[in-house]
Amino acid sequence: MRFLQLPVAKVCFGVVCTLAIPLLIPQARLHAQEHAGHEMPPGMDMPMGGSTDSQQQAKLLMDKRESEFNHHLAGFFVLLAGLIILANGSLQNRLRFASFVWPVCFLLSGLFLLVWSDTELWPFGPQSWYYGLTHHAEVLQHKVFGILLVVIGVIELQRTRGVLKSAWSSWVFPALTIVGSVMLFFHEHQAGMHGPNHMEIMERIQSEHFSFAMAGFGIALSKGLAETQFAWRPFFERLFPALLMVLGALLLVYVE
Repeated sequence: MRFLQLPVAKVCFGVVCTLAIPLLIPQARLHAQEHAGHEMPPGMDMPMGGSTDSQQQAKLLMDKRESEFNHHLAGFFVLLAGLIILANGSLQNRLRFASFVWPVCFLLSGLFLLVWSDTELWPFGPQSWYYGLTHHAEVLQHKVFGILLVVIGVIELQRTRGVLKSAWSSWVFPALTIVGSVMLFFHEHQAGMHGPNHMEIMERIQSEHFSFAMAGFGIALSKGLAETQFAWRPFFERLFPALLMVLGALLLVYVE
């Protein structure tokens, strides 16, 4: 049963590649804005505890844009992985390496979180990794998310290569996805703790992370059932990448 023909796959990949260009532009601007003063966006002009100088305002705005970029880039990789899995049957006839690409998407996303998230840490900032990981729960959670994605990418890449054939390996993806989804319920986020409408911002951020978690649970369940031999397996083999695309879309429209 072919849900995605080759011409459609080409169009999808063209759209995804087009999306990647605007995703990279904000990251290039962040460093240029680091030491400049900027007008704060609505809800961030009057931090709790009093007024702030232009340098602190610029730092808050930079952190906001950096966080949004990280979510958007992760969304791009997740959406791309879902598209590749859906198109895998038709793509394998033209591109032998196609089945290896989607695990690499998770691997690259995890490596990015491990290295480039929380740029206040060395080597991008003055803060040591030890201090950041032991004093900021948000930093620790970001690195754990990165580790989960790297492990998923490595395991699935080895399974695709045929190197890893153990039965337990098929349940690594669902298990770690559930762990990550549960963590989202307790994810600390400092972006909304500034401004007179900070409660509204925090509620929106929490709502967005709740939707990420729900999509994650669906992905874990469908992936687990897609690895199970029963009559409905073909349905869940298609539902799994479809939900990946849903999560990717949610991450792409994330705002703080």
